[in-house]
Amino acid sequence: MTVIVLTNCPAGLRGFLTRWLLEISVGVFIGNPSARIRDVLWDEVQQYAGQGRALLAHTTNNEQGFTFRTHDHNWHPIDHEGITLIRRPNPKTDGPGPATAPSRGWSKASKRRRFGRS
Repeated sequence: MTVIVLTNCPAGLRGFLTRWLLEISVGVFIGNPSARIRDVLWDEVQQYAGQGRALLAHTTNNEQGFTFRTHDHNWHPIDHEGITLIRRPNPKTDGPGPATAPSRGWSKASKRRRFGRS
């Protein structure tokens, strides 16, 4: 079994995938192609995804029974003692910082200091 999930990809790529897989929902394709066809499809997805993201999951002979690959996705698969897990970025440590800096002067302590009240 093979599942490909596309997000924000060109319509032409979706049309290409419908030649080999069944689109059960918008951007979600399933099917049972051979390993060779699956790899060719994934190469095409990576080449023509543009600004979009893609995820491939397929069955394999391992402990979990499946594996997956990602393309331009914030979540990355990592191997942890033989099991593939998803590493999600932590916005506090992985990102450029908070989107907005905390405003200054609005805390109770700041108001007390500013206006001289105890």
